[in-house]
Amino acid sequence: MSPLTAWTNFYVIIGSSAGALTGLTFVVITLIAQSQQRAANQAIPAFTTPTVVHFSVVLLIATLLSAPWPTLAPPAILLGLGGLAGLLYSAIVIRRQLRLDDYKPVLEDWLTYAAGPFIAFAALLVAAILLPGNPVVALFIIGGVMALLLFLGIHNAWDATTFIVVERMTRQIEPDKRDEGGERQA
Repeated sequence: MSPLTAWTNFYVIIGSSAGALTGLTFVVITLIAQSQQRAANQAIPAFTTPTVVHFSVVLLIATLLSAPWPTLAPPAILLGLGGLAGLLYSAIVIRRQLRLDDYKPVLEDWLTYAAGPFIAFAALLVAAILLPGNPVVALFIIGGVMALLLFLGIHNAWDATTFIVVERMTRQIEPDKRDEGGERQA
C-alpha cells in the first residue's frame, strides 16, 4: 500500500478548501479593480496574486499526491520543481513589494507575503528530496506546507479585503468634510 493512501482525506479536505478559497479570492480581486485606485495596479501583483498562487499551489499538491503513482520518485521530482518555482516566485513578490509607491509593507506583510511563503517553499523542496527515502517524514512536512500556505492565503485574503473596505470608507467620508468650494473644513 502506498504511503499516499493514508493521506487521501487530508488531500480532499485541504484541496477542496484551497479551490473554494481561490474562487473567493477572485471576489477580492474584483473589489480591488472596482476601487479605481491608482495603486491597484501595483497592489494586485504584490498582494492579491500571491494569495491566488498559494491557494493554487495547495490545490496542485493535493491533486498531485492524490494520483495513483507507481513510485514516489515522479511526485518527488514534481514537488521539487514546485519548491524551486515557489522560491523564485517568493523573490519576485519581495521585489514587487519593495517597488510599491503608495504603500510601504509593514512587518506583518513581510511575514505573511514574503517570509512565510519562502519558508513553505523551502520546506517543500526539502520534503521532495526526502519523499522517496523517508515518505512518512516527507508527507508530514508536505502537509505542514499545505496548511501553512492555506492559512497564509486566508490571512492575506482577509487583510486585502479589510484594507479595501477601510480605504473605500475613508474615501466616502473625505468628500463629506469639504465645503461647497472644495475647501477642507476644520
